[in-house]
Amino acid sequence: MNFKRNILITGGAGFIGSHVVRLFVNQYPEYHIINLDKLTYAGNLANLKDIENAANYTFIKADICDFNKIMDIFKQYQIDGVIHLAAESHVDRSIKDPFTFAQTNIMGTLSLLQAAKLTWESLPEKFENKRFYHISTDEVYGALKFDGTLFTEETKYQPHSPYSASKASSDHFVRAFHDTYGMPTIVTNCSNNYGPYQFPEKLIPLFINNIRQGKELPVYGKGENVRDWLYVEDHARAIDIIFHKGKIADTYNIGGFNEWKNIDLIKVIIQTVDRLLGLSLIHISEPTRP
Repeated sequence: MNFKRNILITGGAGFIGSHVVRLFVNQYPEYHIINLDKLTYAGNLANLKDIENAANYTFIKADICDFNKIMDIFKQYQIDGVIHLAAESHVDRSIKDPFTFAQTNIMGTLSLLQAAKLTWESLPEKFENKRFYHISTDEVYGALKFDGTLFTEETKYQPHSPYSASKASSDHFVRAFHDTYGMPTIVTNCSNNYGPYQFPEKLIPLFINNIRQGKELPVYGKGENVRDWLYVEDHARAIDIIFHKGKIADTYNIGGFNEWKNIDLIKVIIQTVDRLLGLSLIHISEPTRP
């Protein structure tokens, strides 16, 4: 079957990635969507049961750090677009294991960039009609204040965790490949996503599950950290628009204009689950930092 485009989506079995894969498979039957995922703890193909037999969908289990495998995939499937979501993405995990975060988020991204560069430069048309779209996080900007101030595309990078430092580094590599080699790249930095298929260690599903099971609710400090929350399907739609219409070499922030202090959000979750399940007397605890 001849397809108009062959798009590689990395991390497509994960939370955000599965929503992007589903949207592209359903909305663009003329595109061949290649979903590459290592299927670590956060990857789950059950997220994509509804489209796994689609004619324009292919799944490949692979590690983005395996450069030779990535090169083979680019050549075999004639990849002309990349939507790169594969990443280690949990702050607490990064504190315990910064090496894995650097390996995946920095070297894995570099592996994809180099494979794309070598493959596309070898073609007669070079970079024409190609696109490398890197999805990142607003945590590279540091902490959000609860004063109406929003991060912008000009906000200075101030990463504070191994996770955000690794994502900041990968952002810089993507931009460097445009500035150095002329690769057609785009970077977006999104706020905290929530919605269906989210891994249960993340804040909202973690607290819902703990309330249901009568467990304590771990809150760091006074819970006054501020986060902007973005519904994952809205994020997927934004990725679609930017992939097709975004300006090469630009950076776009994707947010929900939905800032909450953690403690205020947690209280709403408690009240909602309490109302739905008839639970009460949930104990909020303050854990010790690892």
